[in-house]
Amino acid sequence: MEGVVMAGAVDPEDVLPDGAEYAELGGAQVRKGTVAAFVATARSLEALPAGDPAEAGLAAHLRDLLPDLRAVGVLEVFAPRSARLRAVLGVS
Repeated sequence: MEGVVMAGAVDPEDVLPDGAEYAELGGAQVRKGTVAAFVATARSLEALPAGDPAEAGLAAHLRDLLPDLRAVGVLEVFAPRSARLRAVLGVS
């Protein structure tokens, strides 16, 4: 699924007006805070030592968020720098 393209400069309220909890993007309802939640979870994953039992749960959560990130278009303009994160997401 490709991310949504909007013409010109876009402000946060253009995507998600005050009081809205979701935005319809690329055919998906994306909840506010999704990108921030993804970044925080990715940082938590990176902070874990390899083989930590919590790794599987964090990886699953990141993969659950992936369709919404794709709907927003995040991975079209940003690539994960971490080899560990790329492996979890199955992206190069």
